[in-house]
Amino acid sequence: MKVGIIGSGGREHAICQSIKKSNKVDKIFCFPGNAGTEEIAENVNLDLRNFENLKNFIFDKKIDLIVVGPEKPLVDGLVDYLESFEIKVFGPNKVASQLEGSKIFTKQICQKFKIPTAKFGVFKDKDSAKSFLKKTNFPTVVKADNLASGKGVYICNKENEAIIAIDEIFDGKFGKTNNLLIEEFLQGEEMSFFTIHDGNSFKTFDTAQDHKRVLEGDKGKNTGGMGAYSPSRLINEDLKSKIINKIIKPTLKGLAAHGTKYKGFLYTGLMIIKNEPYLIEYNVRMGDPECQTILPKLKTDLNDIFLACCEEKLSRLEIEWLDKKSLCIVVCSKGYPEDFNKDVEIENINEIIFNKDEYLFHAGTAKSNGKVYAVGGRVLNFVSISDNLRLARENILQNLETLDWSGGFYRKDIGYKVIDK
Repeated sequence: MKVGIIGSGGREHAICQSIKKSNKVDKIFCFPGNAGTEEIAENVNLDLRNFENLKNFIFDKKIDLIVVGPEKPLVDGLVDYLESFEIKVFGPNKVASQLEGSKIFTKQICQKFKIPTAKFGVFKDKDSAKSFLKKTNFPTVVKADNLASGKGVYICNKENEAIIAIDEIFDGKFGKTNNLLIEEFLQGEEMSFFTIHDGNSFKTFDTAQDHKRVLEGDKGKNTGGMGAYSPSRLINEDLKSKIINKIIKPTLKGLAAHGTKYKGFLYTGLMIIKNEPYLIEYNVRMGDPECQTILPKLKTDLNDIFLACCEEKLSRLEIEWLDKKSLCIVVCSKGYPEDFNKDVEIENINEIIFNKDEYLFHAGTAKSNGKVYAVGGRVLNFVSISDNLRLARENILQNLETLDWSGGFYRKDIGYKVIDK
C-alpha cells in the first residue's frame, strides 16, 4: 500500500522510518518532508493550505492512507475535508482538534467535567489582563489561546514579566490572538502521557519526559523541546489509572457533548504533584521530540496501528514494546528559539556510524547538491535506546562529538533528574 505523511519535522521522519519497516507498505510520500525523509520516501512540496491540490495528488497517486503529523492542518480541518472524499486519514477532526487549537475550549471542558487543572482567567484585551495581575500571586503562567508551536507559554516570576508576555501575545507574536489565559502556577514535575484512539476505544502509547527550556538545568526560554527520555520516571500503575479516569475519559465525554469522537494520537501534558495528575495542556498529535523518543521502542507494526484506528478496530490489536529505555537530544541552530541563521551546512553528518539501537531523525533540514543544510530552529534528533538512560545519553554525546557542528548547540543534561540525581 501507499502512505502519505503530512509534515516536515523530526516527528514525521520518525513516523516515516517506523512505517518503512512495515512489509505492507511499498511507497511513502512526505508533504513536504526533509533531508532525512528524502532518503526513504518521496518528498512532495505542496501548499498544505490548499486542501484541493493535496486531495487531487492523493487520488492521482492512489495513496491509501494519510497520516497528519503537525497540529495546524488538523486545527484547520484537513481530516474533515479529506474524509468527505472517503480518503482514509489518521488524525482528529476539526472539532476535536480544538483541544489544542483553543486552550479556552479545553479549560471549559475541564470546568464542566471536573478535570483537575490549574485555576485560570480568560482575558480579551491588555487592560483587563494587566489589571488582573494586581491581585495575582507569582509566579503565574500567561498563555496565548491560539497555536504557538509550543512557545506561547510564559512562566512569569514578577509582574513586569507578565506585562511583557501580555503585550507580546496581543501584539501578535504568535499570530492573531483574541484571548489569553492567566493561569495558576502549579509546582510539580511535568510528564507527557500518550494515548491513541479510534473513536470508540483507546490504548496507552507510552510516556516521556520532555525538556522545554533552552538551557541546561531547565533554565532559559521555552522551546518546542530540547530533548526527552522515555518512559517517564514518574509513571506508576496508580498514577496511570488516575490519568485515565480523572483526565482522559472525562475529556472524551466532553468531546461527545460537542457531538464528536476522537481519532488519532492524544498528547496529555501533565503536572504531577504528589502522585496526583493535573492537566496542563492537550496536543492533538504526537509530541516532538517525544515521538522520536518513543517510536524506536515500538514492536508492533505502526502502519497496522494507524489502519486499526481508521477502521475502529484498535481494541482488537495488541500494542507491544521493547523493554528498553530511550533518550533523545535535539540539536538546534545557534540563536534558537530567537533569531537564527538558515541554510547553514551540516558538514560532518555523514561521518557518524550508528549502531542498531541508535537513530538520527531530521527536523529542520533540506538537501541540496548532495549536502545537508539546516533550515529550521530545531535541526536534528539523536536517539539511543538502551537498558539504562545513562548509557543511552553517553552514546548520543559520542555521536554529537563526531558531528562537531559549529552552527548548532544542544543540551548535554537531558534526563538529568533521573540520571544524575
